[in-house]
Amino acid sequence: MTDTVDLRHDWTLEEIQALLDLPLMDLLWRAQSVHRAANPGYRVQLASLLSVKTGGCEEDCAYCSQSMYNSSDVGGQADLEVKAVLERARAAAAAGADRFCMGWAWREIREGPAFESMLRMVRGVRELGLEACVTAGMLTDTQAERLAEAGLTAYNHNLDTSPEHYDRIITTRTYEERLETLQRVRRAGVTLCCGGIIGMGETLRDRASMLRVLACIDPHPESVPINGLVAVEGTPLEGLPTVDPLELVRMVAVARILMPFSRVRLSAGREELNREAQILCLQAGADSIFYGDTLLTTGNPAVDADRALLEAAGVQASWQEQEALEQQPEQETAAA
Repeated sequence: MTDTVDLRHDWTLEEIQALLDLPLMDLLWRAQSVHRAANPGYRVQLASLLSVKTGGCEEDCAYCSQSMYNSSDVGGQADLEVKAVLERARAAAAAGADRFCMGWAWREIREGPAFESMLRMVRGVRELGLEACVTAGMLTDTQAERLAEAGLTAYNHNLDTSPEHYDRIITTRTYEERLETLQRVRRAGVTLCCGGIIGMGETLRDRASMLRVLACIDPHPESVPINGLVAVEGTPLEGLPTVDPLELVRMVAVARILMPFSRVRLSAGREELNREAQILCLQAGADSIFYGDTLLTTGNPAVDADRALLEAAGVQASWQEQEALEQQPEQETAAA
């Protein structure tokens, strides 16, 4: 399979910007060629996302409704306990998800009872047969190792934007600190979930620069979420316009070309896309969506709507594979 795909880690900024500038039909054609080679059968992974610790975050991310610096801060909600989280994970698995992602609004992982609870949640999610992903800010080598021992599948730590645009979005953590966190996760043997957000006032060159950082990580991040800004009232970015759906399509397509075997996740902002725009994203190379009513604190399409979307697109998802397996014994009995 790798013989038919251009697997590189040395993409230049000019090459990536040229891809983003391609006529849309040409870009989709090229992304489709890569996607068909790397993801035969059009299987889409369904991931569910739950906020375990909500609000009161010490970071000043300009887009975030959970930052203590923003009037939109949704703090004051009680942290979820292990039992409640595993009940939600069980429900997500029953609805067809095969990855369960858990978020903590922290600048960095805190030692003590909260971290011990996190480890129990990871173990419990894995025992349910789900992949387990955590997003909780920066972490130490020891914390990364303990999460790996608990069975953590992936750690999410997005770049958010380009190095050049970064200080206009966040000032409480440096870009280098983000990259160091990714290195700690890699050293522990946990896969990376790392992407970014468009629609935050960045230029096309900023988008190319962010994609270049991702594509030059060796090996590539196993999961690359592509987010469109959800302009939340009470954040510094509340007045920005909704991202043009075709810009998300372009980002998905270029991410697929640059990182052929990564899961490209269509993430925040999907509620603003109509069915046809989402199908274009799938065609461009998205092979995972977040599944469920909310993404941490922002809205997301309903489960039934997502099932209808994937069926209309002719894309196989995890719940369909499970149903096929459950029906197989009945079919074999009938044949006998």
